[in-house]
Amino acid sequence: MATFYIKHITKFSYSNKVIDGANLIRLYPINDDFQKVNSHFISVTNNPFVESFNDFYNNRVGTFLITEQHDELTITSDVEVVTYDKLFPEDTVDSKTQWEELKTKKYDADIIDFVKPTLFSGSEDVLALIASKNLNEKTPYKAVLELCEYVYNNFKYIVGVTNVDSTLDDVWKLKAGVCQDFTNILLQMVRMSGIPARYVSGYICPAEDNTRGLGATHAWIEAYIPFYGWFGVDPTNNAIANENHVRLAVGRNYADCSPVKGVFKRKVDSDLYVKVEISSTKNKETIVVPPNTFSDAKTNSYQRNLDRIQHQQQQQHQNQQQQQ
Repeated sequence: MATFYIKHITKFSYSNKVIDGANLIRLYPINDDFQKVNSHFISVTNNPFVESFNDFYNNRVGTFLITEQHDELTITSDVEVVTYDKLFPEDTVDSKTQWEELKTKKYDADIIDFVKPTLFSGSEDVLALIASKNLNEKTPYKAVLELCEYVYNNFKYIVGVTNVDSTLDDVWKLKAGVCQDFTNILLQMVRMSGIPARYVSGYICPAEDNTRGLGATHAWIEAYIPFYGWFGVDPTNNAIANENHVRLAVGRNYADCSPVKGVFKRKVDSDLYVKVEISSTKNKETIVVPPNTFSDAKTNSYQRNLDRIQHQQQQQHQNQQQQQ
């Protein structure tokens, strides 16, 4: 058992005032036998009313609308959560029986959405890999662990080479990315091997100095193991998801689990700042949120134009002196 205190700050900065910001948040940790939320507070710019409901995959979702003009939006989530270790699959049933069980289970209502893989440029390579490792002769549990290890060993963890819009083709070509990319690749590989798998978003809490994915939201997969249930593996760290993994949401892919997304009116530029701090003790230190990225551009428009005209005049004067 472990207790974690998690502060998750999401800040959007806009280059000008926006209105009618409609937002959807999946920042509510899952409550079940392996994870208990002791307390949870969400604060939002302008203090709008946050309405919540459970989505199709039983994730808790919040929605809110900010009708007033604003050039910043900050969402802060403070959580105290207790996690418990899961028992690993015993994996004592023979592999043939387990694969047959998967064939009968894949049409169940709670599994069918997590069966079909997305084809991408590396699909043939993945199928060849599955065949070369004889994964269909091993138990699904061992197959998932082998594929997890493959992604960990063959993809480099590099921040900044991808973004939320990067495709499977992009990641497969780069053989690099962050937790979301590792998870997206493993998700398809496991499904292509015939094992249902779903995307999980959440947090990874410090366990070792070399833990990847700290300081932001994390992602991993859960594969359906016969006679056991959903089994989490983290390809970014080549680890079984355990008490150091706090789950926020599950779904078919990232779109089903995105922590924050929304729309607003007016055409502006925007920047995103995300900070996640996790501690095993209550941290009373205040996180300093940076100012609006575009704050320098929010000076009076007349003054900006005047400064530009004066600069042009100075350049013209200098050119005239050089010509003389």
